[in-house]
Amino acid sequence: QVQLVESGGDLVQPGGSQRLSCAASGTIFRLLNMAWYRQAPGKQRELVATITSLRSTNYADSVKGRFTISRDNAKNTLYLQMNSLKPEDTAVYYCYTKLNNDYWGQGTQVTVSS
Repeated sequence: QVQLVESGGDLVQPGGSQRLSCAASGTIFRLLNMAWYRQAPGKQRELVATITSLRSTNYADSVKGRFTISRDNAKNTLYLQMNSLKPEDTAVYYCYTKLNNDYWGQGTQVTVSS
């Protein structure tokens, strides 16, 4: 079983930056493929970025060049560095992994507004 706890969401001005963190329980974090999803009000949850256990990454077109996903296996922590934030990035951001079952964090709110 895996527990995921996100943090770092905040109110940010357009053009600003924010870093999200996701702390994972357990000792097998380094073996897990991880992902960030987001859900804006009235919209479906969408995939933002993925990182494999070998640190291969992929991004949604909407965030490519602005967001960076990374991981620190020594700290069992997943990160999402978000730069050049836009109002349309406003959403609840979720950390996700799959280990037989789907595991989601509780989400952290990012609001981009002046």
